[in-house]
Amino acid sequence: MQKYSVNQYLIETILAWVNSGEIAIPEIQRPFVWDSSKVRDLMDSLYEGYPIGYIIAWRNPNVRLKDGSLSEGKKILIDGQQRITALTAAVIGQYVVSKTYQRVKIKIAFNPIEEKFEVQNPAIIKDKVWLPDISEIINGSVLKIVREYLKLNPEANEERIEKTITRLVNIPKKQIGLIELSPDLDIETVTEIFIRINSKGVVLSQADFAMSKIAADTENGGNELRKAIDYFCHLAIAPEFYQHIVDNDNDFAKSEYFPKMSWLKTENDDLYDPDYNDLIRVAFTSQFNRGRLSDLVSLLSGRNFETRTFESEIAKQAYDTLKKGVTNFINETNFKRFLMIIKSAGFISSDLMRSQNAVNFAYIVYLKLKDLGVNSVSIESYVKRWFVYSVLTGRYSGSPESTFDFDIKQISLKPFNEILSEREDAELSEAFWTASLPQSLDTSVASSPYFHVFLASQVKANDKGFLSKDVLVGDLISLRGDIHHLFPKDYLKKNGLDKSKYNQIANYVFMQSEINIKVGNKPPKEYFQLIRKQIAEENKLVSGLSSEQELTENLKMNCVPIEIMDMEIDNYQSFLATRRKLMSKKIKDYYLGL
Repeated sequence: MQKYSVNQYLIETILAWVNSGEIAIPEIQRPFVWDSSKVRDLMDSLYEGYPIGYIIAWRNPNVRLKDGSLSEGKKILIDGQQRITALTAAVIGQYVVSKTYQRVKIKIAFNPIEEKFEVQNPAIIKDKVWLPDISEIINGSVLKIVREYLKLNPEANEERIEKTITRLVNIPKKQIGLIELSPDLDIETVTEIFIRINSKGVVLSQADFAMSKIAADTENGGNELRKAIDYFCHLAIAPEFYQHIVDNDNDFAKSEYFPKMSWLKTENDDLYDPDYNDLIRVAFTSQFNRGRLSDLVSLLSGRNFETRTFESEIAKQAYDTLKKGVTNFINETNFKRFLMIIKSAGFISSDLMRSQNAVNFAYIVYLKLKDLGVNSVSIESYVKRWFVYSVLTGRYSGSPESTFDFDIKQISLKPFNEILSEREDAELSEAFWTASLPQSLDTSVASSPYFHVFLASQVKANDKGFLSKDVLVGDLISLRGDIHHLFPKDYLKKNGLDKSKYNQIANYVFMQSEINIKVGNKPPKEYFQLIRKQIAEENKLVSGLSSEQELTENLKMNCVPIEIMDMEIDNYQSFLATRRKLMSKKIKDYYLGL
């Protein structure tokens, strides 16, 4: 089967299709990322007759309407958006959306004497040898433009000026290649074709295709929904962007979505800053009980999975359902309540949240259980346990779609407590806590999910930092405190240990820097002698701890074996093995208490 066709079209034909909607530019409301100089270079290439590459479009399938007639599908532009947007700006003079989401015009000037393009600037506007805006020239009368130019520049060669301006005006008559992909192709095939054709090796995600589909469907309000998704994600990172929307997108500011996300204008919490991939995945999975975004693209196209036809009513229902999912996601109560649950499990910093897929599915669990009417107390416990279970088992690492699909269908079939119990019995048995987890803690990677869960357990327990009297581990994490070594790094290096040996998770603790400085590079036996001495003499030169009991309690909450107080280099390996078991037990007790 021929998977695509390749044809050459006049630029003016492509631009006419864009204006009529025959070609939908799905990212048109997203920032135009080219700077003006790239637009200038594009126009120069066209003027010189150089090729500017192919654009790739994927035709939507024909959709059967209620009256039985067929609505011919649009072409969705999936590669070449920047070039087409640049052409609409420079040739037609249309506005583009800048990196700050402001509507601006990019004006390219042309010097017909030197046959040179440049980005318009104040100096060019004052210089009579320049035509300051080529869009006015291309869409004007050649004879009139030549006549007026020669009046301002009588020394110019009339024949040459007429020739160069005619050449400029004919830029829309140049050709551009269009690769049109068959509507029968599935997303996986389209992705493969895109990667093979695109010399830059850019990889489109399933979410990219879904969002392209959404943005191109003006009939079902997809263009506005696409903006809602984009704007929410941008506001979550940059609350000041709120005013940009008010000032530059009056239509969206009046939409139903804007008031529902306006709470972000004063929100600075960065614990969970979703991008459009996260938002669309959570909204889709929680509402459609499916995990594969390729299904979303099919449903938004109106695909009837039984008859294998495309129906407008199915597309409309899919959009209505997706809108509900997006609205639930951006809802202030839902979003803040979910973050409060995650924080109550000890994950108080984005530094501890390295598995975005685990966070996404935890939010799916929250939204789904809420829709199912599960009581709030149970939801809180289920969300915390499922999130920590996911992190500990790496459930959503790699490609998560099939796992998302399996899990959401399970949630729809039986009570959540049964699902959780089954997973715990299968993957969090006693052997996991006593053998597998300690072994997983045998690593030097500080970003290890197991170490993050350990730190979360300390936060939840209000544990104090190592050798601290009052400063909590949570405080040290929130204030970007430093991780230090129980067996000092320099001490271990001097005894011949390499980086993988001294940078062990089991050798890490959160410790106040001022305490760490006083510990220096002494072996534990020596620095604990100082601490015990200060306790006996009540001088507090190293730590604020004032009794042997406080010292013992501090070691216990940090899972540091009390035997460390008499340890030197020969004891290092046995120390690591013992501490890993203590850390594992703490994680187990923490998990079972969620």
